[in-house]
Amino acid sequence: MTEEPTSEAPETPEGEEPIKQRKNGLYPGVSDELAANMQSGWADTEQHDLEPLAQAPHTARRRAALSARFPGDRLVVPAGNLRTRSNDTDYSFRASTEYAYLTGDQTEDGVLVLEPEAGGGHTATLYLLPRSDRENGEFWLDGQGELWVGRRLSLTEAEKRLGLPARDVRKLADELRDATGPVRIVRGHDAGLEAALTDKVTGERDEELRVFLSEQRLVKDEFEIGQLQAAVDSTVRGFEDVVKVLDKARATSERYIEGTFFLRARVEGNDVGYGTIAAAGPHATTLHWVRNDGPVRSGDLLLLDAGVETTTLYTADVTRTLPVNGTYSPLQRKVYEAVYEAQEAGIAAVRPGAKYRDFHDAAQHVLATKLVEWGLVEGPVERVLELGLQRRWTLHGTGHMLGMDVHDCAAARTETYVDGTLEPGMCLTVEPGLYFQPDDLTVPEEYRGIGVRIEDDILVTEDGNRVLSAALPRTADDVEAWMARLTG
Repeated sequence: MTEEPTSEAPETPEGEEPIKQRKNGLYPGVSDELAANMQSGWADTEQHDLEPLAQAPHTARRRAALSARFPGDRLVVPAGNLRTRSNDTDYSFRASTEYAYLTGDQTEDGVLVLEPEAGGGHTATLYLLPRSDRENGEFWLDGQGELWVGRRLSLTEAEKRLGLPARDVRKLADELRDATGPVRIVRGHDAGLEAALTDKVTGERDEELRVFLSEQRLVKDEFEIGQLQAAVDSTVRGFEDVVKVLDKARATSERYIEGTFFLRARVEGNDVGYGTIAAAGPHATTLHWVRNDGPVRSGDLLLLDAGVETTTLYTADVTRTLPVNGTYSPLQRKVYEAVYEAQEAGIAAVRPGAKYRDFHDAAQHVLATKLVEWGLVEGPVERVLELGLQRRWTLHGTGHMLGMDVHDCAAARTETYVDGTLEPGMCLTVEPGLYFQPDDLTVPEEYRGIGVRIEDDILVTEDGNRVLSAALPRTADDVEAWMARLTG
């Protein structure tokens, strides 16, 4: 990786921020001749034939609903800023979900502002970084100039792509500082804007905005459903990739599995939607095992929980628990089939009009029944469920909403989410599991270190549900046959 520019920049025009320079570098300065040379001789690259993003009609409809909910309020929704990883390197940028949902844009420092109109409604404006300046040398001297990190869209180009008027974001903080009237901002993404609005906003009002935007995503439109299916389809191919290289994972570590899936995510999507869980052997009993530095041994199980995030930021979330050598042992199969039975009961409970909690309750009843049958907990089953005793081995809820966030709609009110009712267009996971910790002395030794989870992505339809991840085998027999086919 090359070092960022370190030389003295040309004089900064009045009112503009100076170009950030690194402390150490090989060039002592920029001569007048070089500065003049770099200002000229560049072709016009403005793009004139841009088409609107596919989601533009949907983002417009979402903004209209937002406007109707908060009449008279100025609404500020930031994309967020780059975050430093180490010294002068940054983490890969991922726009805030709320911003991307309402605009389709994914660029850092962007801000959507809905300005209330006197006659009602709002005027929506995007505030973005314009193309880097060729007059003051920003484009080649600044570490975020386009010769270093790539070309940004011009404001005119952004307007064509996003269907919104665009203005220079560098002036926004001052404009908001001078604004009058009620303001709400989505917090946690842009500290500079929050500071500019510190005397104009309240935590309670801002939380109402965040909650509304979370609940707005509970029911997916046709564009979102298509993106979720695309994410799942890529994820299925990623799981196939992993099975094909399990021999290499055995020779190295869980990292080979993580890297293999990541390749599929980057080739077909934007990224992974969350840190891949590639948990082999006893690591499968750790719910969010993302270190992925352990051995992959024949005879053990591999719990792979992974999802591709599409280029529009919708993610899948799928889990399979696979026998590393291609065949479940009798005890592994026993545990796996119990989890499968629980998942089948959970999926069957997903339908419009059902309570959100129904699928969790159905799956937990099956798991509690199995634990009682195996003599691991004293019955009856109703007592186990009432006291929550099964949770020692089931640990987590049986699913969650899915969308642009892997745990989507998390800020929604309890009465509209976990105490709510399922509607067509909702997308959720069903993911029961059983986990017997390696140091759990309450279970026979042969159980210890076995962890099994099966997770699928489910769309609520008008007459029931559709398993978006149905292309990935689920029964023990089908998993073994699928693995044999891929590795044979």
